[in-house]
Amino acid sequence: MLKRMTIEEAVGLVKDGDTIWINAFGACASPIELNKALTKRFRETGSPRHLSVYSAFSFSDWKDGSDVEGYITEGAVDRVVIGHYSSLRDTCRAIMDNRIEGYNLPGGIMSHMVRAAARGAKSLFSKTGLNLFVDPRNGGQYKLNEKSKLDLVSLAEEDGELGLLYKIPKIDIAFIKASFADERGNISFQNECASIDALSVAQATHRNGGKVIVQVVRIVNNNMPPRTVNVPSALVDAVVVCPKQQQLTNLEGFYDFICGKYVPRGAILKACREELRGAIGSVSHRSSLHTALARRAVREIEPGQIVNIGIGIPELVAEEVLNRNMVEDVHLSVESGHTGGFPLGAQGFGVAIGPDSMMDMSRQFDFYEGGGLDLCFVGALEIDKAGNVNGHYTTGKLSGIGGFANITQTTKKVVFCFTFTSGGIEGEFDGERVSIAKEGRINKFVDHVGSLSFSVKNARENGQEILYVTERCVFRLGENGLVLSEVAPGIDVQKDILEKLPFEVEVAEPLRTMEF
Repeated sequence: MLKRMTIEEAVGLVKDGDTIWINAFGACASPIELNKALTKRFRETGSPRHLSVYSAFSFSDWKDGSDVEGYITEGAVDRVVIGHYSSLRDTCRAIMDNRIEGYNLPGGIMSHMVRAAARGAKSLFSKTGLNLFVDPRNGGQYKLNEKSKLDLVSLAEEDGELGLLYKIPKIDIAFIKASFADERGNISFQNECASIDALSVAQATHRNGGKVIVQVVRIVNNNMPPRTVNVPSALVDAVVVCPKQQQLTNLEGFYDFICGKYVPRGAILKACREELRGAIGSVSHRSSLHTALARRAVREIEPGQIVNIGIGIPELVAEEVLNRNMVEDVHLSVESGHTGGFPLGAQGFGVAIGPDSMMDMSRQFDFYEGGGLDLCFVGALEIDKAGNVNGHYTTGKLSGIGGFANITQTTKKVVFCFTFTSGGIEGEFDGERVSIAKEGRINKFVDHVGSLSFSVKNARENGQEILYVTERCVFRLGENGLVLSEVAPGIDVQKDILEKLPFEVEVAEPLRTMEF
């Protein structure tokens, strides 16, 4: 039975003290209109209050003063538990100002938490996060300010193995964005670029006696074929029609090649990429130094491998795959649930053009955490002598771990991609040689990382191969820490590398020349 409501009636189902789980991955499937409507209700009535908001990934629109976050930052919400905060600008400020409680857990863990909640589990045991910033032995760094006192993670043993136990909330309200509802209230994601964890979120909320609220662009007249239904009507409490909702946050128009249509490789795929780049941008502005880095990094890919592409500088590795016509030879993937095709970056991160498959995010993380990835490319903010990496925490800026920990803890080969310094680095790559004209203000290499996103201890136990690729050199993880193994043509080893490091490193013999 279709339970159609106005958006005001739907958000009226939210009560004081409720826990809301928002199904979103950045720009993908974000229920923008429901969040804006809840903000409007709170501003007009002062209700509801004392809410808790959970989401595996961010769900706002990258705008300051956004109505999407208004109810969170203006007094309705006591705490947020989120995997990645990239688009939640005002929420980040509220946390850093100690106005609300803020917690950061790995995005893949949160995806698995909500799936476990669907079967009534009260906690989730996982080895992901062990020895990292979420490990209680590291001071509870997942608590993002002084106001955040809840212990959401504890040490535990299962079958004689040490791991972490993540506390699962009881969900009262689910906010979900989809494409269509049929006359019975069955929900389809036909025109969405990802379903994220919609089914698990709905199941967990329904099991707890909560309310599942879904916004769609329209009601279709005919009942949907069962295999096209993502969330059955039995789990849906309210359907809200939002005819102006966008396929992606901040994206005008409809693009069938990001929601399942096969796209031939080569010129047609590149044309699709350019079309989307013009609409939302797929790669942030990068210099020729970044190009040098990406050209070296892409050489680690072998035909037939399953590869994850991270956000930021690693996006350029995907660009190199496309430019070298390698898309058909490898299986690029992203944690939102896509395998195959070409993954976008920047505000389009989580979207893929012409993917071979689209699955629930929790299933993608099953594969990732099981060590199924051959190779991944991720960024880095800080690297210490041992090879530990901080990839998510910067003083005065909140971003969040996202899928970083889930991916890097078990992937067979991990390639960290970053410039040697940041914050104003200048230089030139002419296709063969690299020159550095001005160093950045921030040295990426430090004595001790500010937060542990990646642990060398874990890497050694898991037998992983680890590379650190910069624009001027490559380090490998050796038996005793970083080993300088390659240097770019044009770079002075002593002046441009060794003198810039705050510690001594082993230099490989022979020291190879970087190839692009």
